[in-house]
Amino acid sequence: MEETILAAVERTMQPKLCRAAGFTPGVLYGDSVTDAISVQFDTAVLKKVIAAHGWNAKVWVDFGGNRKFGFIKEVQRDSVTAKVIHIDVFLVSQDHEVKMIIPVIFEGRDNLDNVLLQVYKSEIEVTGKAVLMPESFVVDVSAMVLGDTITSASFNLDKQLTITESENEIYGIITPLPELVVEPETVVAVETPTKTPEA
Repeated sequence: MEETILAAVERTMQPKLCRAAGFTPGVLYGDSVTDAISVQFDTAVLKKVIAAHGWNAKVWVDFGGNRKFGFIKEVQRDSVTAKVIHIDVFLVSQDHEVKMIIPVIFEGRDNLDNVLLQVYKSEIEVTGKAVLMPESFVVDVSAMVLGDTITSASFNLDKQLTITESENEIYGIITPLPELVVEPETVVAVETPTKTPEA
């Protein structure tokens, strides 16, 4: 497994000062952590990790000279600027059984021929070993045709992982393009005033 490493340093500054110094405040917690630890991450490095691996990124956190495996569990954004202002990282043994919500990414929509992908659900709940958890499920819909459905069978799921939802759950379906409805033009009759002959 490719190792994505995030260096964490114990945070002693207030969050605002931490961000001004180029860091993102965060918290480490999990199986091997008795009490949650307030830390900070290099903002530039964190941005690259999230851009490359998404919000459920599996990471190795280097803290105090030790590396521990975990997940980015929660990301908080500024309501105005949308910048990441805080993250939670859940540390866990790679063999530990976890339950996670995994996003579903639908690729190839632009290549669909005269049909449309109707998305019903864009995430899926999965249980299994932490190390096997994918960061996302990618489904290529480019070759799908009218009536095709996307179910759990479309995800190429590792046999050691289990979907907690029904096997028949539909996440998307290929539907016809909506018909273009042209409203008829409304003709407004304008009465011309009749000139009364002069007496």
